[in-house]
Amino acid sequence: MNGKDDVCSVLCIHPEKVAKFNDGQIPEMGKLAELFKVLGDETRTKILYILSKEEMCVCDLASVLNATVSNVSHHLRLLRGAALVRYRKEGKVVYYTLDDHHVINLIKEGLEHLAHRG
Repeated sequence: MNGKDDVCSVLCIHPEKVAKFNDGQIPEMGKLAELFKVLGDETRTKILYILSKEEMCVCDLASVLNATVSNVSHHLRLLRGAALVRYRKEGKVVYYTLDDHHVINLIKEGLEHLAHRG
C-alpha cells in the first residue's frame, strides 16, 4: 500500500446514498460522543470492567488498580456523571456498581469486538 489505497482516487458521489442521510437523518450524536470520551480513558475502562464483575468500594478499586483513592474517586465522579456507575452507602463505606445492564453490554460488546478482530 502506498498510503492512498484507503481514499477514492476520483471524486465520486453516490446521490442515493447521500440522500439517505440528508435532511436531518443523522440523529444527535453529541451525547454519544461524550459517552465515548468518558470511555476513552484506560483507568475508567478498567473500573467498568471490574464493576461488571463485582460491586466494590472506592478503596478496593484503588487497591486493585494500584492507584490512590483520590484518583479512583475522580474517575468514579466522571463515570457517575455519564450515568455509567451508581453508588450506595453502607455505613461509612460507599459501594459502586454499574448503572444498568446497558453498561455491561458496552463492556461485553467491546471485548467481543476486540477478540473478534484478533
